Amino acid sequence: MTIAVIVGATGAVGEDLRRIIAERDLPVDEVRLVASARSVGRLLPVRGRDVEVQPLEPEVFDGATLAFFSAGGGIAREWAPVAAARGTLVVDNSSAWRKDPRVPLVDADVNGEAALGHQLGVVANPNCTTLAITPVLAVLRDLFGLAAITPTSFQAASGSGQRAMDELAEQSAKLIGDRELLRRGGRPEALPSGEVFSRPLAFNVIPQCMGFDQDGYTLEELKLRDEPRKILGLPELASHPTCVRVPVMVGHSVSVRAVCERPVDLDAFRAALAEARGVTVVDDPAANAYPTPLECAGTDGVFVGRIRADLADPNALLFWSVADNLRKGAALNAVQIGEVLLGAG
Repeated sequence: MTIAVIVGATGAVGEDLRRIIAERDLPVDEVRLVASARSVGRLLPVRGRDVEVQPLEPEVFDGATLAFFSAGGGIAREWAPVAAARGTLVVDNSSAWRKDPRVPLVDADVNGEAALGHQLGVVANPNCTTLAITPVLAVLRDLFGLAAITPTSFQAASGSGQRAMDELAEQSAKLIGDRELLRRGGRPEALPSGEVFSRPLAFNVIPQCMGFDQDGYTLEELKLRDEPRKILGLPELASHPTCVRVPVMVGHSVSVRAVCERPVDLDAFRAALAEARGVTVVDDPAANAYPTPLECAGTDGVFVGRIRADLADPNALLFWSVADNLRKGAALNAVQIGEVLLGAG
């Protein structure tokens, strides 16, 4: 009997995990749900039946083959080794294990086979922003060699969780009736305050995702530098990231300038993208066709458009990439990793 456990089953990603396990018919006989104490005893739907939420205890992993962790880095650092010690393979959605050289960092559409090289019984799911670009960067790497990237992300509120989405909705409602304030700005005391973001996010953009390091880069920017390097096997890849929070509920967008080792052939690039796993090309400027986060919410994979040559460097090009950060950026990729670990992917 094959058993899977979802740790963090009541959150936004946990909800998507439950849904995608059913949609993709993950080959497990039982799904156990685990969440915080306030949710214990709730009944949640999984593949057409109600399953009771259990507390996070060592025994919940007994007999389980696979566990999806989506409950934050602290829980993952403490409990992933507990699960692994009981013979359960862990797919972790947090950043807790991504930098560990013994833990594979896997984009299932790029380096899925790397999941089988786990040494600690843990496989790390990349950051949702990373997953929006790595399938595209992999095509460039294979065609022309990849030397450097300048990614600028436009990240949805949901990247900071349900409280962030609620905060954006509440701020938007407060501001929608005050057009004078929106038009002229100012009056900081009149702007709606929040607890998640450093500034009001509604009708605004915030050039900060997570905290800053001593060099002035945010932790999210460092992830966007380091994680593609590990996934693509390019430890020296030059990267110049900027991460921006935008008033979008779901869906991260990334504008990328990529510099290659050889001249770029846009026709060859588009043809290869059309065949790339998990990638959909939406790129017809004459028809105003390009992906946007609102249109891509709730979908699978990575959508790419605005593909164009660099104006000054024949070895460079630019593109725009969009993915649902909750679905592709977390739950879907985790389930795809689970499929690899179960021999079904």
